[in-house]
Formats: sequence, C-alpha cells, structure tokens
Amino acid sequence: MRILVVGKGGREHALVRALVESPGTPEVFCFPGSDAIFELAQPVAAEGLESLIEWMKSNAIDLCVAGEESYLVKGEGLANLCEKNGIPCWGPPKESAQLEASKEFAKEFLVRNSIPTAHATATDTLEEAVAVIGGEYPTVLKFDGLAAGKGVAVCPDETSALEFLDEVFTKRRFGSGRVLVEQCLTGPEVSVFAAIIDDQYLIFTPARDYKRAGDGDVGPNTGGMGAVASRQLVSQDILEVIEKQIVQQTVAGLRCESLPYRGFLYFGIMLTPTGPQVIEYNCRFGDPECQAVMPLVRGDLAGFCLAGANGVLNKDLISFDDGWSVCVILASAGYPETSRNGDRISGIDKITNARVYHSGTRATSEGNWETNGGRVLAVVSGGGTREEAVIKAHAAVDFIQFDGLQRRRDIGILNFD
Repeated sequence: MRILVVGKGGREHALVRALVESPGTPEVFCFPGSDAIFELAQPVAAEGLESLIEWMKSNAIDLCVAGEESYLVKGEGLANLCEKNGIPCWGPPKESAQLEASKEFAKEFLVRNSIPTAHATATDTLEEAVAVIGGEYPTVLKFDGLAAGKGVAVCPDETSALEFLDEVFTKRRFGSGRVLVEQCLTGPEVSVFAAIIDDQYLIFTPARDYKRAGDGDVGPNTGGMGAVASRQLVSQDILEVIEKQIVQQTVAGLRCESLPYRGFLYFGIMLTPTGPQVIEYNCRFGDPECQAVMPLVRGDLAGFCLAGANGVLNKDLISFDDGWSVCVILASAGYPETSRNGDRISGIDKITNARVYHSGTRATSEGNWETNGGRVLAVVSGGGTREEAVIKAHAAVDFIQFDGLQRRRDIGILNFD
C-alpha cells in the first residue's frame, strides 16, 4: 500500500509513524512534511494541490490522508480533487470541512440538529461585538475562520475582549471575517474523536488538552501545551451521553444535510453542570491530542483508513489500549506571541522509554536538531495508570534542552488531583 499524508507538524509526525508501523509495511510519503517526518516517510516533489494530485496519480497512491485542515478548504479542496481523480481520501470534502473552517457554519449546524451547544451571536464590527457582550463577562469570542488554533479567546473582562477584537477587526490578524460572541460555559473539557464513514462511526480514545501557556492554567492561550488520553478519562455514563446526544446527532445531521464525510472528526466538548455541550468541531485529529492518542491505537491503522476512505467501517482492524498516555509539549522562546528559531536542541537521543514527535524543528548540516517553530517537540509516554504515564513523560522531557525552552510541569496532573 502506498499512502500520502498531507501536513507537516507534530500531528502528522504521529500519524505517519502510526501508519508506518501498520502491518504490511505500507510505503508512506508526506507533503509538505518536515526533516523529522522524512526520516520515516518519503518527500514529495509538488507545489500546490493541483500539482500534488498529479503526483499522486503518477505515483499510484492508494490512499491520501488529510492531516492538516487548511488543505481541506484550500482551492477546490483536497478531498474534492482526490474524488474527482479517483484517489481514496481519508478526510472530508470542502463543503463538509466548513464545520471547522467556519465557526458560524458549525454553530448553525449544531442548532439546526438540536446538538447541545452554547448560545452565540455573529457580529461584523468591533462596536457590534461590544454591544452584544453588553458588559457580561466572562465571554467567549471566536473568529469565524481558520486561525491555526489561535482564533478563540476566553475573555474575563472588557480589557481582554477589546484586545482580541482589536486584533481581529482593526489589525486583521486572521484576515477578514466575523466574530461569534458566545456564552461562556464552565466545566472540564474533553476531546472526543470519531472516525466517521457515511452513516457509521467509531469513537477513538478520548483526550484532554492544556491550552494555557503556564502551570496552573495561567497565561495566554496556545495551540496546546500538552494532552492526556485514556478510555478512563471520562465515565462510561458520560461517554454514552456524548455518543447519543452529540456523535450520533452529528452523523445524522451530516447525512440529513447531504454533507459527505469520511475521515476523523474532532468534538471539543465541555462537561457542564447540565451535561456535555459542543464547543467546536475540527475536521481532523487535534494537535497535541493526536500525539497522545496514536500510541494507544493497536492494529492496522493504514488498512482501517483505506477501508474507510472506500466507504467501509472495519472495526476489527484496530483496537485501543486501556491505559494512559501523557504528552508534554516543549515550546520555543517567545511562544505563543512569537517564536524563536535556530536554538540548538540536545538530549533527544537520551530518551529510551518515550516517543518524541517533532512539531517545529529542522535538521542542521551537522546532523543536529534546532528549533523551527512555536511548538517544538512533543514527548509522549504511556502507562497502566495515569500516575505512571505522568512520571515517565516528565522524566523523559528532563533530558531535552534548548535555549528558551518552555514547558508545563502539570500536564497530566492538573484537573486530576
């Protein structure tokens, strides 16, 4: 089997490794990829989607796996072009990927299909947003578009709200787009992932990520400073409610509204005092949740995704470890506001009992690694208990050093003790 993974970050590094480790030794390629990914997968000589499709056709690719969300909505859409050219794609078409690409589209879909979610109002200007907020804080502000995980702000007061609205409407940090003013829900969060194949689905191991930059959940929001994953993360009763009221309703809504879907769908869920409610959809695996979940997947992920892309849900091909997985992110100096590149990384070779996924690194001509992005590395370890996984993951992280290194020491600990 010949597989192309589309993307370049830590999530794609984890997906590539899981696919490479599948039975049958599939031949894996990656675009645009990274130096670390190319230690496992072969690079692709292409520029843009049209060129990529031609490359896949010329190289007899059996399966395209969409890792990065932007390609699903760029141009005609990755999955749309694959379908047009007879290439099985594990990832939804552009019209369905609007669940992630547009917060407003997703909110309207949730409401139409009676899926529990917070009340929200779309606004076109800074002044309109302030009027809708009406002085009621905390509030949640969401840019209506893709923003690399940085388009949402939980604002405790007027100062933080005005700062975010200025970034969106005045400075146009994310480009043009509206802002949703949303009711602020309370409770622990959980990330639920499902492989959706038409009207069928399989729920993967739930996870919880840590968005704030500092220990104790303080500081600015980031793309994620770590994650913990386990089938023990939430009770079976709560999982059953999530499946019935959210996953099943979403799948039914997609079918009812003629939105085709074959691929991973991420449900960001808040466990509120009145029950689980959807915060957001992502039309791919989360990052860094993917790095935490993939080591718990057993069996033939490559075969599972190929069957799914061809419309068949074969649950017998994969299973899930019942233990725990803890992922700790190492970020560069200045993150999340900026990132510093070029800092020499040491200690990766000393890690023997954990997995290291590269999110933002590059190889030097001397054969070393250096920083090349905001989130640099993900160190992941597992265990039969959460405590065991926590100890192993943080101990492994201690080996790694680079100037300006940022990490949280409470990943897997906060919200549990």
